Amino acid sequence: MDNFKQTRLHPDILKAITEMGFETPTPIQAKTIPHLMASAHDLIATAQTGTGKTAAFGLPSIHLTDIEDRRTQTLVLCPTRELCMQITKDLGNFSKYINGMNILAVYGGASIQAQIKSLKKGAQIVIGTPGRTKDLIKRKRLDISHVARVVLDEADEMLTMGFKKDLEMILAQTPQEKQTLLFSATMSKRVVEITKSYMNNPLEIAAARMNIAAENVQHIYYMVNAKDRYEVIKRIIDINPGIYGIVFCRTRRETKEVANKLMHDGYNADTLHGDLSQMQRDEVMGRFRNRQLQILVATDVAARGLDVDDLSHVINFNLPDDDEIYVHRSGRTGRAGKKGISIIIIHTREVRKIREIEKKFSITFIRETVPSGLDICKKRLYTLIGKVENVEVDEQQIGQFMPDIYKKLEWLEREELVKHFVSTEFNRYLSYYKNARDINISGDSMGEKRSKREKRSREDRRNTSFAGFYVNVGFKHKLNPGRLIGLINECLRSSDAVIGKIEVMKTFSFFEI
Repeated sequence: MDNFKQTRLHPDILKAITEMGFETPTPIQAKTIPHLMASAHDLIATAQTGTGKTAAFGLPSIHLTDIEDRRTQTLVLCPTRELCMQITKDLGNFSKYINGMNILAVYGGASIQAQIKSLKKGAQIVIGTPGRTKDLIKRKRLDISHVARVVLDEADEMLTMGFKKDLEMILAQTPQEKQTLLFSATMSKRVVEITKSYMNNPLEIAAARMNIAAENVQHIYYMVNAKDRYEVIKRIIDINPGIYGIVFCRTRRETKEVANKLMHDGYNADTLHGDLSQMQRDEVMGRFRNRQLQILVATDVAARGLDVDDLSHVINFNLPDDDEIYVHRSGRTGRAGKKGISIIIIHTREVRKIREIEKKFSITFIRETVPSGLDICKKRLYTLIGKVENVEVDEQQIGQFMPDIYKKLEWLEREELVKHFVSTEFNRYLSYYKNARDINISGDSMGEKRSKREKRSREDRRNTSFAGFYVNVGFKHKLNPGRLIGLINECLRSSDAVIGKIEVMKTFSFFEI
């Protein structure tokens, strides 16, 4: 299936998704939609988050809905309130030109009376979390005895979160003759048990090879003592001024501690964990989606349903207990054709685990040294210079203040004025990092054997005296590291110039020779 017109979906659905920019189906959509349009057989689809699975089951479900029948015909179960709301929003957009289509979300943390009132009006498609769905069924407010299809979205997550009994109770209330669709990133033993108990000879499809890591993600690890993990996060943020990312922690306690330290140190950060009320969760997630926050510190469960396409970094405060969780975490960056960086902070005893992940998921990790205080100060300085060079000046608004400004600053020579200006922004980094220690630790014999050549190259560069250079050209001007190296060699009339660090930013770059 090369395009959505080949799906035979209702013209009103095609009109809506065309306006949304849908052109070519994703692999999971190309495999799932034709099956659901032509068959009532059960289906198991293995698909990671961000593969387009909501449209894969949502578009056929809307197409097959009898608008004249107000009873619930499709029930979608998902693990979190946030995912429930996102699916409801997506299906609403898909069906916006279909009159009489009612789609309702039911979840905890919101007024159950309001949801009951909406159910009385009729909803052909209900999307719910297991707990609230079970509650409404027990109250006899949600009738699923006539559903034609049940969708279990992120089945592995629902089982991990302890919803097995709820799912069994809900499925027992559905007709024996129905279509069951199960979507899961992994096929754990618990998921397989559900398929054997509640599905009838299902067709199995996969969007791509299971457990494959995102291609646009660079995987990096830093090796430090456990007590220095937080310092690594600080340095990562400081050397990446435009960072927009998630820091994943194992526990709620760890999440709170890291987030509180970041906020105390003046970073634009907040936390997402299970102790927050729904109102607090919505507020934090809204601020993060709107980029009012640069860093979100979260547990895996709390971050479910947070779908953001342009994360620059995913930082693992420590290794997750399950290898597959690392792949899920790292897959949150490097989306929509953009490049992303996934970082793990480890100590020497965890190197073997890194190698296992590499082998299992065909990932290559690069061991990086934690940025030094000097590196961070230089990066911040050049970033500040770039901002000053490229800031838009409103001559009309600022003109009225310039005579007074000139008068106050006339005693300063040009060089002194620049020093004063830079210092107002730069002093906090200089004061913090001027005596910053090297927090990297040695180890990783396996990795060092594999990368001796790279290490020697780094040592050669480290033992070479470099001069730093700044140019007011960046990737906005179609410059990349390769082109910059070519330009350097061209200017030096050499093809083997010893080049140190290169940083290509949006509107400026700096390099060492």
